[in-house]
Amino acid sequence: MASTFDTVAGIIAETSDVPLDQITPHSHVMKDLEVDSLSFLDITFEIDQKFGIKLPVEDWMGRVNEGKDSGDEYFVIGNLCAQIDALRTAVAQ
Repeated sequence: MASTFDTVAGIIAETSDVPLDQITPHSHVMKDLEVDSLSFLDITFEIDQKFGIKLPVEDWMGRVNEGKDSGDEYFVIGNLCAQIDALRTAVAQ
């Protein structure tokens, strides 16, 4: 079974044409991989479908815009994967 990172990296590569070998757990989706907001919405849709969850992107953006959280908490791939794993655990309970 593929890890969360491998699955997310594959989705990003397929959805945004970023080469898979450029995607690391330390990559920031927008800053490093240059994924625009529209492509990120496509990515989140695919993540939602693949993992059976609903990423709270609007809440995340609100927290970042209000200065409550750093964007890195949600948009660095390793951190995004941790958010996905937490949501999957919550859904399974």
